[in-house]
Amino acid sequence: MDRSAKSQGLAEALTKVPAVTLGFWIIKILCTTLGETAGDAVSMTWLGETTDEAGKAGINGYLAGTAIFGLALVVLAGLQIRAKRFNPWLYWAAIIASTTFGTTLADFCDRSLGIGYVGGSLVLLGCVLISLVAWRLMLGSVSVNTITGPRQEIFYWITITFSQTLGTALGDWAADSGLGYLGGAAVFGAGLLGLALLYWFTSISRVLLFWAAFILTRPLGATVGDFFDKPHDQGGLAVSRPVASAILVVAVVALILLLPQKAGRHPGEAAPKT
Repeated sequence: MDRSAKSQGLAEALTKVPAVTLGFWIIKILCTTLGETAGDAVSMTWLGETTDEAGKAGINGYLAGTAIFGLALVVLAGLQIRAKRFNPWLYWAAIIASTTFGTTLADFCDRSLGIGYVGGSLVLLGCVLISLVAWRLMLGSVSVNTITGPRQEIFYWITITFSQTLGTALGDWAADSGLGYLGGAAVFGAGLLGLALLYWFTSISRVLLFWAAFILTRPLGATVGDFFDKPHDQGGLAVSRPVASAILVVAVVALILLLPQKAGRHPGEAAPKT
């Protein structure tokens, strides 16, 4: 087999999403935190949803923000699906779009539609489970290591979007239930630590643990983001939302540059020897 054929075979064995490493989870948590601050910056600060002028112009800031980020998500996820190989910049941009969309959509449903945190969380949990079940039934596996084609990626991004929205509702629910932002962050951080211990010391399905961790990173980021940008009288640090978002963008970009970014491998391809 010549070199070009070998290269083609290797490309076909790689997935369209990153390898799941510690760096992946660090960047994911920062992206979810950015999704909270950026989503709030648009819907609450720029569109005035939390000001005295909210709604007077006939525009719902949460709904307008959802439309803006929804369009960005459709475009970026579409580009990601059409891409021939894994591109870390495109992938993480789509993740950020999904988490900002999840922030504004959850806020619109919970606050403007009056569904509430409990109702919203239950509905969104159902959506996540339905998406995973449909994915499993139609394509045989929900493992991210099998995402090598458009059909798998469509299910992947649908599931991610539901999970990001669910995570926002869970984070707001925890913070407003008396835990506060730091208390909520501690609870979700402990949950992630528990999942890590299950990963290292049990044989529980890695696919199940991945999706559980993927969902929990979102409320962790939501509570941390709210802690940074909420007013002092609400238990936050009152950092400007645009400023907090800019800092997080710089941090995400730096980590993408500094941490190894490689595609995950199809389960049928043996890992390279080191």
